[in-house]
Amino acid sequence: MKFLKLAAVAAAMGGLSTAAAAEDIKIGVLLGFTGPIESTVADMAPGAELAMKEVNDAGGLLGGMMVTPVRGDSTCIDSAAATASAERLITSDGVKAIVGGDCSGVTTAVLNNVAKPNGIVMISPSATSPALSTIEDNGLFFRTAPSDARQGVIVAEILKEKGISEIAITYTNNDYGKGLADAIDTNFQKKGGTVTINVPHEDGKGDYTAEVGALAAAGGEVLVVAGYVDQGGRGIVQSSVDTGAFDTFYFPDGMVSPQLAANHGSDIDGSFGANPGTDSPGASTYSEMAEAAGFKAGPFSAESYDAAALIMLAMEAAKSAESNDLKGKIMDVANAPGEKIFPGQLGKALEIIRGGGDVDYVGGSAVELIGSGESAGNYREVAFENGELVVVGFR
Repeated sequence: MKFLKLAAVAAAMGGLSTAAAAEDIKIGVLLGFTGPIESTVADMAPGAELAMKEVNDAGGLLGGMMVTPVRGDSTCIDSAAATASAERLITSDGVKAIVGGDCSGVTTAVLNNVAKPNGIVMISPSATSPALSTIEDNGLFFRTAPSDARQGVIVAEILKEKGISEIAITYTNNDYGKGLADAIDTNFQKKGGTVTINVPHEDGKGDYTAEVGALAAAGGEVLVVAGYVDQGGRGIVQSSVDTGAFDTFYFPDGMVSPQLAANHGSDIDGSFGANPGTDSPGASTYSEMAEAAGFKAGPFSAESYDAAALIMLAMEAAKSAESNDLKGKIMDVANAPGEKIFPGQLGKALEIIRGGGDVDYVGGSAVELIGSGESAGNYREVAFENGELVVVGFR
């Protein structure tokens, strides 16, 4: 199921057009439908598509044009495959903008090799590498998830508040993992903590005994696993538990998922972590909408809804579906001044824009775009108790 086209999406979402008319506006949904975060993407893609359905139900864009989602598989980790998917979305399917990518390495590859040369806007709901903050993007790249530069600060704060003085770090060996691990390392040491070891691990291995042995030899009160919940991160945790190397873990965003508790149960009780999230009014509304639509408001799901919403509101504000026109309107619709817009209010937002008014899109993840177009950042703090993931706070 790498590429799910219109008919299946329409059946699942219950309201999108079942035939792609020539005048429809197509928006790509480029996420890792296969690969190390596919359990997370299972809630992200429906989130983006829910926003499109909402706009269609409100009468569409630009005088009644319907919005059609077209899925492409980024795989999360294979840049060549992600690039090929993006090329198909743009040259064959004719998408006007893309929700995605998801993982930082493939997002960077798609931006450099496909989106920039073709002048296509990308809004990522989950690519968090600090390097994307300063990448040359011709004004085409935005993200609704905060940079890992911000996450590094959050991780250090949580660890120190819990009285942790020594940590070991292992990270998935790619742009996301390296950037996040370095941010955690730097910020934890700034707060007086000690990092005993900071090393990569490869995804796709069947045995992580050697990696865990090196981590255990270095020691630490907590093992920070900056990996993927469906891949190497899972293997590292399982091997640590099996060998008794570590019994307490810190889980950054790529690991925080109900699937993590399903994978390891009570073996990770006492562990903790955080991922982008908010307790804003829009978050609870979005959660209810997702449940009614048949999926969960899981990690990065609200950010996916918000990415699609921003694209469509910017199209209406620009009076054009073309990326080179809408890219200049994304910051305008995302930020003050204007009437605050929450999930379920996209039709209202479109009416305001058509009437010449301003909107301040808050959405399901408390969107506030800063700098070159990335989220200021809100985080949901979690813990693992009795074999389950529980939310313990926000910051």
